[in-house]
Amino acid sequence: MRQAAPVANAVGLAAGYALDTLLGDPRRWHPVAGFGRAAGALERRVYRPDRPSGAAFTAVAVGVPVLLGAAATIATRRRPVARAVLVAAGTWTVLGGRTLRTEATVMGRALRDGDLPAARQRLGNLCGRDPSALDEPELARATVESVAENTSDAVVAPLLWGAVAGLPGLLGYRAANTLDAMVGHRSPRYARFGTPAARLDDLLNLVPARATGLLTVALAPVGRGDRDRAWRVWRRDRNDHPSPNAGQCEAAMAGALGVRLGGRNVYFGRSEVRPFLGDGPRPEARHLRRAARISGAVGLAALGLAAAYPLTVGRLVTAAGRRVFGGRGSAR
Repeated sequence: MRQAAPVANAVGLAAGYALDTLLGDPRRWHPVAGFGRAAGALERRVYRPDRPSGAAFTAVAVGVPVLLGAAATIATRRRPVARAVLVAAGTWTVLGGRTLRTEATVMGRALRDGDLPAARQRLGNLCGRDPSALDEPELARATVESVAENTSDAVVAPLLWGAVAGLPGLLGYRAANTLDAMVGHRSPRYARFGTPAARLDDLLNLVPARATGLLTVALAPVGRGDRDRAWRVWRRDRNDHPSPNAGQCEAAMAGALGVRLGGRNVYFGRSEVRPFLGDGPRPEARHLRRAARISGAVGLAALGLAAAYPLTVGRLVTAAGRRVFGGRGSAR
């Protein structure tokens, strides 16, 4: 029965990925949206403009989903089919690959048609920048950067955490990433309160972001990109970004597409100047479909790694742990 658990996790990850590819995000009653509302209600009750309050908020908001995932894992330890169904449902809930690729495709179509008002209105589905004054290159740049970063946040990272930690990893990662989007940005209200959530998200994405960058380099030809150029730009520019993780993904995508990312980003009420990543022209509408193709290929590769982990490395780690901590649980 113990041997069935890794298989159930791997099958669940693959099934959840397939559901996301076929169906995309649920149109109504999305669990992540429900979590966001609950986290917002909790924030209103515990908010203080200091880091200890933010740490307590983050611990509760992330800890509850992790505990629920752990309880479900324990309840299904002898029921591999139920485990696979739960992991599939959890994976589908936390992934956003199809939605990300769809948004990039729709944005590219609007820009090719010269419909800037529609493109500006659509940008809010990808990022929080103020689109009111953005032209085609800036809208295309924002889209490419969002596709690059969210390929890690919404696809690779959930899959890898699901592979390493099962259902608790899936739910805990998505909770932390959602909190970062809610309170982790720079603003007077969240300057201190949001720091613990932002740091936790940075920590959880250290490995996935670098895996995303390397996979983007390796799969650059899928988007008619140059692998050698992507490798060169990734190595040169990946640490120039102020985020410890976003630059890994964006630099690789810039090199794969042969474009230059970065510059001045205007948000509602503030602006930031980001360093340039990559060489070549600013992105155009034609680059968005290529970025979506690379993102999809990276997601499939990450799925392969995630599904293989419970059956290979994960099984060896589990067997070693049983030999160290509990005699009769050694692998047979």
